[in-house]
Amino acid sequence: MARVLLIGESWFIHSVHQKGFDSFTTSEYEEGGQEFLAALRRSGHDVSHMPAHRIESDFPRSVEALNGIADVVVISDVGANSFLLSRATFVRSIPEPDRISILSEFVDGGGGLLMVGGYMTFAGIDGRARWGETSLASALPVTVRTRDDRVEVPAGLVPTVAAAHPIVSALDEKWPPLLGLNEVEARESAETLAVAGEYPLLVVGTSGQGRTAAFTSDLAPHWATPDFLEWAGYEPLFDRTIRWLSGELTS
Repeated sequence: MARVLLIGESWFIHSVHQKGFDSFTTSEYEEGGQEFLAALRRSGHDVSHMPAHRIESDFPRSVEALNGIADVVVISDVGANSFLLSRATFVRSIPEPDRISILSEFVDGGGGLLMVGGYMTFAGIDGRARWGETSLASALPVTVRTRDDRVEVPAGLVPTVAAAHPIVSALDEKWPPLLGLNEVEARESAETLAVAGEYPLLVVGTSGQGRTAAFTSDLAPHWATPDFLEWAGYEPLFDRTIRWLSGELTS
């Protein structure tokens, strides 16, 4: 089984409470993706989680160091700036290793990469995630928009299997509904395994010696509905995606 590093799926919330003339603020911290982490651990994978605010301090500073802790890296709902702009660089103008270039070299050298959709992956809300403008863009099996790429579908969109592949071979032809995704375009060299309406949902490809995948909706709420998270195919879907990315599952 694979060593999996999930990066992202965390956030801080600052709230303003207005009570007549008076107001006060509260703050809280939350982590998501627990369903995903639990599913992979049940499948036997060695999974670790790096919250978004820990990238600056905890992300490996060399390809060798990244290879030492992960076979597959999963990026979920965290933008490129969190990798590019550490406090040393942003505040003190001190050069640091380019974390995104390290990711690119990791993939080209044989590592696996899965990018999962959200408000801060692919292009993201208002185009702020900016992954299409990084050195990792060419490694992805999809091209990323340069604008807000969210497709919001509050009535739900039913995914369907689009191609024969070991990742989806044992899954239902139709999956439980999702409430949105990031709009991308599959590269000609890639395989689109599942679609949601007219939009690519699960796309796989290669970069150098490595394998890459894009799942353009959420692995957790809010785009992932309770039915999707409780679906019997949820665990096999992501287990087999990770196994394919790590080279354990062949196509």
